[in-house]
Amino acid sequence: MGKTDTLQEIIIKAKAGNQIAFSTLLDTFWNDVYAFQFVRTKNENDAEDITIRTFSRAFDKIDTYDDTYEFKTWLIAISKNLHVDLIRKRKRNILAETETHSEEMKKILDESPSVEDQLIIEQNLANLLRHIKKLKPHYQEVINLRYFNELSYADIATALDEPVNNVKVKLLRARKLLAEIIKKSNNSLD
Repeated sequence: MGKTDTLQEIIIKAKAGNQIAFSTLLDTFWNDVYAFQFVRTKNENDAEDITIRTFSRAFDKIDTYDDTYEFKTWLIAISKNLHVDLIRKRKRNILAETETHSEEMKKILDESPSVEDQLIIEQNLANLLRHIKKLKPHYQEVINLRYFNELSYADIATALDEPVNNVKVKLLRARKLLAEIIKKSNNSLD
């Protein structure tokens, strides 16, 4: 994306399937959607989960976005609906999150992973694992499946029983958070 791209131009690129445009929209609006949901749910995990689903749904339905509305307003509307759905579903069944991947974390790596992010490649493995452990479990999970198990988006979606778009959003978010952790730790070494 050029620095001068307007929001409309970024949305047009996203409608054409441009991954960088999706990433830019995610970075631009993540905090707005998350803050909105955090006020509603008063729970970090729920707010994050709904935010992930919001962007997943938005990327899925971006063709239907009508620019007579603010993009942020459209995202918040999606997010509201998802929260209502979640409450309904909760009433039907209590969701439990399990952390099953700490063992898999230890069985790492026959060969260097095929990685999009140079920053992630440059970490030595012990440091990288330490950084990854600072992420929330669901972000650790997608990073492990993508980089260490080298699974495709489709395979990760199957493994986690989640839509492919959820996986893409989680990976975009996890990579950004991981890169920030790595940068911070590099700066503290300087």
